[in-house]
Amino acid sequence: MVSSFNIDRRSLIGGAAAALAAPSLARAEAKSLKIGVLLPRSGYLAQAGQSCYRGALASVKPLADLGYRVELMQVDTQSSADAARTQAEKAIDEGAQCIVGAFDSGLTLAIAQVCEQRKVPLVINIAAAPQITGQGYEYLVRNFPTGGELIANGLRLIKDISQATHVEFHKAVFLHVNDTFGAAMLKGMDALFPKAGLSFPIAESIGYDPRAQDLSVEITRVRAANPDLLLVVTHAGDAIKLVREMVRQRFEPKAIISPGSPGLYDEEFYKALGPLSNYVMFNLPWANPKSAMTQALEASFKKTNPGARFAVDSFNAGFTFEALLVAADAFKRAGTANGPKLMQAIRATKIDKHVMIGGPIAFDATGQNHNIGSAVVQNRHETPVVVYPAAAAAAKPVLPMPPWQGRKK
Repeated sequence: MVSSFNIDRRSLIGGAAAALAAPSLARAEAKSLKIGVLLPRSGYLAQAGQSCYRGALASVKPLADLGYRVELMQVDTQSSADAARTQAEKAIDEGAQCIVGAFDSGLTLAIAQVCEQRKVPLVINIAAAPQITGQGYEYLVRNFPTGGELIANGLRLIKDISQATHVEFHKAVFLHVNDTFGAAMLKGMDALFPKAGLSFPIAESIGYDPRAQDLSVEITRVRAANPDLLLVVTHAGDAIKLVREMVRQRFEPKAIISPGSPGLYDEEFYKALGPLSNYVMFNLPWANPKSAMTQALEASFKKTNPGARFAVDSFNAGFTFEALLVAADAFKRAGTANGPKLMQAIRATKIDKHVMIGGPIAFDATGQNHNIGSAVVQNRHETPVVVYPAAAAAAKPVLPMPPWQGRKK
């Protein structure tokens, strides 16, 4: 059932009835943790928000099997910071004792302000802007790399994949969305690229509005710079426009690589472009297929989301599951949903067995987890496949990428 402010209660788990006491007492004595899952399930970020939502639905059984008692309130932020702020307030008024979300950095910052004022913990699933954990918030943690960490890992992997394939790049252009996330990535690129030890320069950085209807001007500028490597920071909808415009203008670099962003692996991207979606690369944290917890999440995902592919959703689904795991684990250790006590338990988190590649889930004094790794993932047969490092690879990388014309699945 969906309420008038977009809270969906179909994902109630744990077998605990809703508390009938006053909100403060309910939080202190709850037998299950009521988590508001705030995601952009409509608007221009809907593709990614729906992907995270499918991960939340799939988290129900694995969490229950691990003995965690939680109740999920699914909330749509409508890809709007104003809506995210309002929905966070309403979710807390409706009894949410912890918030998980919100995929986008701008939405997350809006929610963080509410959670800080209301003393309700926020566990971030996906959001990269460095300022999120750099402004002294006491009621949030982030189990996701900062934009700087994404770029540092992404640039290192570009160097590694170039050496592994013996393909050299001579010039790059950095093409990026100009929203909160894209601005953070640009700042990180400006600071980190000169230190990355790469043999080629960035000829130009070009920003664009992800909601723009036409990106022909931007691709014309890219072509004029004549790079053999295009570095991109995108979302799904604009990534589709970019590829279509590159095909139309017959721009064919040796590689299109994201140093750490969504868009190139969303189902919308594959459905819209078909074989044209293949061979682009993205250097990102990814689900560890050898993890027992990943396998349990995938099994649940197949049952709860029969029309979706876990291979495509594993990034969003994996980080959403881990955010819920952090909250549930802290609640079990704290024995209470009282905001300050629950937050104290969340900050003391140490989870060794989880889904995403990397070390233990643990947070520093700012609430940041620095133990998350990355891999080189390449679209093959319209499916994301790990191609580096070799120990985790399911296929060998293809570089340079084949021409647009004559592409076959």
